[in-house]
Amino acid sequence: MVETPCTNICTLDARSGRCLGCARTVDEIARWGSMSAAERARIMSELPGRRTGPERNAHPGVAG
Repeated sequence: MVETPCTNICTLDARSGRCLGCARTVDEIARWGSMSAAERARIMSELPGRRTGPERNAHPGVAG
């Protein structure tokens, strides 16, 4: 099974273009299953830093 950062909060933030749940872009989400393990690991390591913007504190399910 492929590791995924998905939190089942699948709502895109209109400003950042990232998912409010996992902080991935639409492109990253779409390509996740076909990415190499190294590419997924790189993105996973970037995700905590992506959650430092305004969308970090947004209410799940509400894009803003």
